[in-house]
Amino acid sequence: MKLIEAIIRPEKLEPLKDAFLKAQIKGMNVRQILGCGNQHGWVAHNRGSEVMMNMLPKIEIKIVVTDDKVEDTVKLIIDTVRTGEIGDGKIFIKSVEDCIRIRTGERGEGAV
Repeated sequence: MKLIEAIIRPEKLEPLKDAFLKAQIKGMNVRQILGCGNQHGWVAHNRGSEVMMNMLPKIEIKIVVTDDKVEDTVKLIIDTVRTGEIGDGKIFIKSVEDCIRIRTGERGEGAV
């Protein structure tokens, strides 16, 4: 099993949710975050001083999938959220040792 973490533009959340639904990918967690990367933000003026606003709003999505679905899920994310501009985001993939469904006690890939 793998944990896929994607940091995306806020306006791409709804299209990605729709794509996951259509592909029958379930079990997503979403957080609103602030961050910066190559995009660097913008310059704002506050009381006559220039202030670098480099913490931009982003959305972090976490989803656990079985090993055989990793590449298809990553491709779906990229195809759905890519604009080709700086600030499209990043995807991180991590190994998941185990998963336990609290309600039933089911473990492993069956609990994903």
